[in-house]
Amino acid sequence: MAESLREVIPYTSLSMIAARMSVQATSLILALCAFTAEACAQDLRDPTRPPASLAVALDAAPEPNLGPRLQSVLIAPGRRVAIVSGQTVEVGGEVGEARVVSISEGQVVLRNGKDLQTLRLFPEVEKHPASGTAISKSRFGSQPVKDK
Repeated sequence: MAESLREVIPYTSLSMIAARMSVQATSLILALCAFTAEACAQDLRDPTRPPASLAVALDAAPEPNLGPRLQSVLIAPGRRVAIVSGQTVEVGGEVGEARVVSISEGQVVLRNGKDLQTLRLFPEVEKHPASGTAISKSRFGSQPVKDK
C-alpha cells in the first residue's frame, strides 16, 4: 500500500506534507504551553508579601504621635549619630526644643530645660542582668552550665 501511495503522491510532496504537519503540531504545542504558563502565573503569589488583612489594619490605624522616636543609632570611632523622628542628630544637636545629651548603643538622652527624656531603640525590650548560670541547649535537652 505504501508503494501505491508513493505512485500517487510524489516523494517530495510527502516530505512537504510531513514538514507542514510538524510545523502545525509545533505551533499547537507552543500555543498550549503559552496558555498553560499564563494560567499558572495568575495563581502564583509573592511568598514574602504580608497578608491583605495586615495591610488593611496598618492603613486603618494611623500611628499616634507620642513625641520623638529613636529610629537608628550609628556609633563609629569619633562619631555618634542618631536618627530621631527622621532627623539626623549628633550629641549637642536639637530635636524640637530638646538638646541631645548622649547617644549610646540602644538609647538617646534628651534634655529639655531641667527634664531628661530617654529614647530607647527597642522600648518593648527590657534587659536584665545575666545570672551566673547559662543554659546550654543540646539535642539531649537543656542543661545548666556553671561559670569557671
